[in-house]
Amino acid sequence: MNFPIIHTNFWDALIAIPVIMILTQLIKIYFKIPNRFIPPIALIIGLLISIFISHRHNLVAGIFMGWFYGYAAIGNYAALKTSLIAYRNK
Repeated sequence: MNFPIIHTNFWDALIAIPVIMILTQLIKIYFKIPNRFIPPIALIIGLLISIFISHRHNLVAGIFMGWFYGYAAIGNYAALKTSLIAYRNK
């Protein structure tokens, strides 16, 4: 079994993750979606960006990196929210 060669660059992660965070927040605000559905939406957006934009010539690489983009956006949002809550309670 050959593993795919995955090429990603710094700009993919620097652009994709904030875009995913912004889009999920806009979806949450405009469509009044409950908070429990936001992480799967971020994952789907990450997969879409990776499969159709970043890695459009390699489906396996697109799926693999899409998971990273989606979960990185979820983790960054959680870290930012926790930091802001801790700062406010200080």
